[in-house]
Amino acid sequence: MSATPARSKSRSAARLAAVQALYQLEMEKTPLRTLLHEFHQHRLGATIEEVEYTDAEVDFFDDVVTGVDARREELDAMIEKRLADGWSLSRLDKPMRQILRAGAYELAARIDVPTGSVISEYVDVAHAFYDKKESAFVNGLLDAIAKDVRG
Repeated sequence: MSATPARSKSRSAARLAAVQALYQLEMEKTPLRTLLHEFHQHRLGATIEEVEYTDAEVDFFDDVVTGVDARREELDAMIEKRLADGWSLSRLDKPMRQILRAGAYELAARIDVPTGSVISEYVDVAHAFYDKKESAFVNGLLDAIAKDVRG
């Protein structure tokens, strides 16, 4: 039974790291292979500025990052469809776009992960960057996407 909480923590760490990697990918246009290598070697489970980061499930991290990169247009269309009238993805700041893309990817591609878990995890990721209002936005938008892709 103790493996489940450890797996949950490592997946949570993988999700946060994936959002950070996707942000870096968009900002710096680092080649995907280089970016993944950098995260594997220097970020996942590392100690940076005396802060020890939780070991992340590397395969899960890789799947989210490469999946979002490969399906970006499809994911962006899912998100745009659920934004309020007059809003576009480009109006959202870059970290928010990555949170929504990663969450939408998991909802569409990782049917092995329960819907509630995906939404809850990305609301938690949003808390790392934003206040309550933005976290509620992530919750509502991912819930709407879940209804579209999972029924």
